This record gives sequence, C-alpha cells and structure tokens, in this order.
Amino acid sequence: MLTKQKLSYKALPLPDRHEMSDAEMREAARVFRDFMRMRHAVRDYSDRPVKRAVIEHCIAAAGTAPSGANHQTWHLSLFRIRRPSRRFERPRKSRNGVSTTAERVMNGCRLWSPSAPGAEKPHLGIAPWLIVVFAQRFGEFDDGTRYKNYYAPESIGIATGMLLAALHHAGLVTLTHTPNPMRFLNGLLDRPESEKPVMIIAVGHPSDDASAPAAAKIKKPLDEFLTVVKDEMSQRSENFTPRRWPSWRPFSSPSAERGPRGRRLCSSGCLSVQLYSAPHGLSER
Repeated sequence: MLTKQKLSYKALPLPDRHEMSDAEMREAARVFRDFMRMRHAVRDYSDRPVKRAVIEHCIAAAGTAPSGANHQTWHLSLFRIRRPSRRFERPRKSRNGVSTTAERVMNGCRLWSPSAPGAEKPHLGIAPWLIVVFAQRFGEFDDGTRYKNYYAPESIGIATGMLLAALHHAGLVTLTHTPNPMRFLNGLLDRPESEKPVMIIAVGHPSDDASAPAAAKIKKPLDEFLTVVKDEMSQRSENFTPRRWPSWRPFSSPSAERGPRGRRLCSSGCLSVQLYSAPHGLSER
C-alpha cells in the first residue's frame, strides 16, 4: 500500500546488471525465441499435481513487471482444483455444506456465460490450478483516500504476458479464458468493486493425449508485424524541431491511429512494431 509520505522520487544506482557480449546476446535472443515458440494453449491436462511454490514463484516473477507510476495495478487469486472432473457439475457440498472455490467459479462460468462460444469449459475442472487476474482501477493510501492508477490495462497485459512466459519456463502449460460477463468473480473471490476481473488462467501439465489447434502454429512472419525505420528517416526526425507535442509524435497521432473513416486501426489488438535504428543502426538481421 502506498503512503503519502513516500511519494518523493529518489534515484538509485542501477542495482542489477546483466552484461553479455554481442554474440552472447544474439544467441540468448535466438534461444528464447525458439523456446517461446514451443508454448501452446492446452485444454487437456493430466492429473499430475503441481506444487504451489512453483506457481507462486511464477506469479512473483510476473509481479516484477513494469507498471504505470509503479502502482502495480494487479491482484491474482490462486486456487487448487481439489478433485478433477471431466465435466461441469453442480457445486458439490463439502462436510460443512460449502462448495469449494474452484467449483463455484466453474459453475459461475457455466451459469453466467451460457451463450458464449464454447461455454462448457471442461479444462477448468481438470487443470490442477486456476489463476484469476484482476486489474485494480484505483488504489487507496494508508489513510483510506483514493489515488488513480495509470495505464492499468497496459500494465496488466505486460504482467500477464510475463506470467505465461514464467509458467512455460517452469514446464507447465496454460490456457486463458475470458467468460463474459466476469463480474461474478468479484463476489465469488471476495474482491472489491475497484478491481476488474480480466481473465482466468488454467495451469497444469499436459495429458498424454493433449492436442493443440493446427491453426495455432501459423504465426505471422517477422516482416509482417515489424517495420525497421531507415537511418535516413531517423536523421530527418532528429533535424526536425516539433512545435506542438501531439502533432509530431511518430505513429501515435490521431490521424495515424485512425483510418480514412475515423475507424481505429488494429481494433482487434493485432501487434505492430515500429523499430527505430540509430545512424549506425542494424546492419544485419
């Protein structure tokens, strides 16, 4: 929790350095690229248990993600599937007459999102762990007053991506699920109204007969979502003196973000990268 007395900025010498030669950097980048290409969304899980410490280490790694004003605008609810089931069921009653959290979440997905494509999600009852990701729209100081959280969706996206990469690095498989609506998760998991549920992540080991959609192996080639800006353009932009802030910002002005009829480009969330090179920039791929 932030305190008003600790909001002043203080610079520290870079605490951690990880230096590599050019050859080591290129090899490390290639190895990581090939490793991430082996990540797949999996719906078929085995009953092999996963230690909670493994999941917690991966979540802690995701918690190191950058965030707007370092507000770390995320909260994750983690719970175990006690008794795997191959189908959605009515919440079973435990000895004290209360259904487990996992069972209530699974039943909520079925009841609240019955018309969603593939509303029956059996993997939610098979994977040994479920993680629900929440985005915090605002925070509170220690005295109870609210403060605004900046760039919460962007921060959550970065942290979730790091979480999926960390789980893959730990030898686990995942599947993201976004039921619509998702507000029932706040009540089931006792989260405040200031938090918005973003997704459910199923985590576990793949079963022996696990499969992945063939279409998932079709990835865009690099030249379709990466543009390397030539040195001449970079030099011209360096010699250009802007007069107003929004009008000169490359690839971020309203005219660049909207099509000829005012429609936003890439509204489906497609990835496009603009890479600027220095005067002595990239000479090889």
